[in-house]
Amino acid sequence: MNHILSYTWNHENFGIDLGFIMISAYGMMWALAFIIGNFIMKNVVFKTEHVDIKYLEPFLIYTIVGCVLGARIGDCMFYSWDYYQHHILEIFLPFRYAKGKQALFGLIPNYEFTGFRGLASHGATIGMMISTYLYHRKFPKLNLLWIFDRLVLAVPIGGALIRLGNFFNSEILGKQSDLPWAVTFTFQSSEYGPIVPRHPAQLYEAICYVILFFITLYIYKKTDKKNLRGWMFGFFLVCLWTIRFMVEFLKEPQSDVESIAEFFGGYLNNGQLLSIPFIIIGLVLMFTAKPYKQAPILE
Repeated sequence: MNHILSYTWNHENFGIDLGFIMISAYGMMWALAFIIGNFIMKNVVFKTEHVDIKYLEPFLIYTIVGCVLGARIGDCMFYSWDYYQHHILEIFLPFRYAKGKQALFGLIPNYEFTGFRGLASHGATIGMMISTYLYHRKFPKLNLLWIFDRLVLAVPIGGALIRLGNFFNSEILGKQSDLPWAVTFTFQSSEYGPIVPRHPAQLYEAICYVILFFITLYIYKKTDKKNLRGWMFGFFLVCLWTIRFMVEFLKEPQSDVESIAEFFGGYLNNGQLLSIPFIIIGLVLMFTAKPYKQAPILE
């Protein structure tokens, strides 16, 4: 293969080193995702539709908790359950068993600080859906499908930023490639095999998510689809998870043991199989969407 034009990403623990702690670029991308998402909800949705801003702050808190917790649990269950079923506490704590090492300046022997590196987008989606439902129970004046239909304006940019963080972390790698824009990740995990130029699958997804953001924004501002219950949410689910389904063909497996894929014969991987239910739900929402019978925001 001719790799003359391929790019090399040779950064390890990319981020800001404060001496006593490293603020990873991945963590910063997550934080930025919520900041930008909150900005979009405030200025594009709440102000446009004259929704009291008092509803926004608690919504952000519910979203952060649901998204992060769901992403963590989802990764542990969908991709690493063989390990975490024997280390349940490590699902919720930013530490990992490592004999001979010490965490928190020696206060925790035989453990190392890892942060929450394992986060799954399918789990994040489920967690966000659950937390949004709980938020609706707390604030029933906001129609549940209206919330979902507006939330889709903020999620794509967040997804793009998180995939950029995956790129910085040299994770979720693509398969070997000889394309001019292939990337060599010098500090990739050994589980991915040899260090060779690969598809920058993380960037493929990020670019598609940015495009999806502008499409949903156009639909919201220029069409009447936002007045149909669940249509925009359904459209978003179909597009987002179709993107994920297709990009998976260019990715390396994210786990040595893909139990879901093996159960269904191994023709598709875990990520693709987990995407299919979301696509189906999206299609159902789109084809059954009807105009709101009453104002989605009751005052």
